Amino acid sequence: MKLTVFWQRMHAHFGEAYADSFARDHVMSELGGRTVMQAFEAGWEAKDVWRAVCAAVDIPADRR
Repeated sequence: MKLTVFWQRMHAHFGEAYADSFARDHVMSELGGRTVMQAFEAGWEAKDVWRAVCAAVDIPADRR
């Protein structure tokens, strides 16, 4: 998954403003106690971060 696709999906699910806030502020156990931004800085792939977000907030299967 390209990073642009990741952000399109984040914005579609959360809305543009909240997606950015969520990515900076929400610490997830699915990301090893990191935020989305920290996971990217640590070298995580966009597809793996997206899967973690889906698991953390129960995004419906048809939007995964």
